[in-house]
Amino acid sequence: MSETIGATPPMLTPFTLRGMTLINRVVMSPMCMYSADDGAANDFHLVHLGSRAMGGAGLVFTEMTDVERAGRISPGCAGIYKPEHVPAWKRVTNFVHNCTEAKIGVQLGHAGRKAATPEPWNEDSDKNHWEIYAPSPIAFSGNSPMPKEMDRADMDRIRDAFGNAARMAEEAGFDIIELHCGHGYLLSSFISPLTNKREDGYGGSLENRMRFPLEVFEAVRGAFSDNKPISARISAFDWVDGGTTEEDAVEIGRLFKRAGLDILDVSTGNVVPGGRPTLTGLFQTTFSEKIKRKTGIPTMTVGNITGPAEINEVIENGRADLCVVGKGHLYDPYFVRHAAHALDVDGPELPRQYQRAAGFTPSF
Repeated sequence: MSETIGATPPMLTPFTLRGMTLINRVVMSPMCMYSADDGAANDFHLVHLGSRAMGGAGLVFTEMTDVERAGRISPGCAGIYKPEHVPAWKRVTNFVHNCTEAKIGVQLGHAGRKAATPEPWNEDSDKNHWEIYAPSPIAFSGNSPMPKEMDRADMDRIRDAFGNAARMAEEAGFDIIELHCGHGYLLSSFISPLTNKREDGYGGSLENRMRFPLEVFEAVRGAFSDNKPISARISAFDWVDGGTTEEDAVEIGRLFKRAGLDILDVSTGNVVPGGRPTLTGLFQTTFSEKIKRKTGIPTMTVGNITGPAEINEVIENGRADLCVVGKGHLYDPYFVRHAAHALDVDGPELPRQYQRAAGFTPSF
């Protein structure tokens, strides 16, 4: 990072997890793009992720990248489940590493009972018919297919698919893996009592409901370089009576930390239809803060983060270690550079091809 004009604001300070050091505390959130071809990343992903990395984010994440074909939300969802996916993703990671100061992570997931749906702009698609899986045979909504209740063979296959995806993520050059354990997808649906009604050792108590996600984490940790960190995104609160509570979220953080997780990405809701109210402000940061303070695990916070003042407040007050920005990065690929300009400080060093624009201020 270049020298700043004044004191370095908290959002532009570095942060280290294992052998990965980020140049700042701003993360581009994983966001589904529905633009892959049988899981394969393409030119869209290169430009989408590459431009946000050039825009100054310390870390950019892929969208949820599915570990098996049946785990895709839609036919357009990204994956890392066959050998051809590795060079496609390596093209993206090579660009990020060779042309920017950013790190790049892959969010591994499985859609579970939220799989086999059309792309948002293609609701009449007839390509969305495949068998889907969940801890319990409960459809996501009245319009959703009924999932198969997973047996031991299904659990072993999907656990191993996560491990295989982690090996391919290593080969593709990703710096960090995040497990998607939130928002009602497969691992999340094991954790929430709203969606896990199993009567075996994987249902009932929170400790039992966490068993399969922790088995998956163990498989991923064993397949990924020891000097590279792993995160998990969770829904810390279901916003529905009978669902996951704040106290549960603290225990989830504690169990993940005990297993060796490096950082927890704290979101909420979306486990059941309508499961997150419309709230203003940093309504999810309170969950990140509570988990961080009670367990000591580093956290990321996500949701309604609109600008640098909020990010600096969160980091300075220890409410989270990283701030995850979604819509801000969709609206503005150069979110971090423009935030630094608004703070009247230098942002991340410009790529050499653009350095002649240093100090330029547009008039519009």
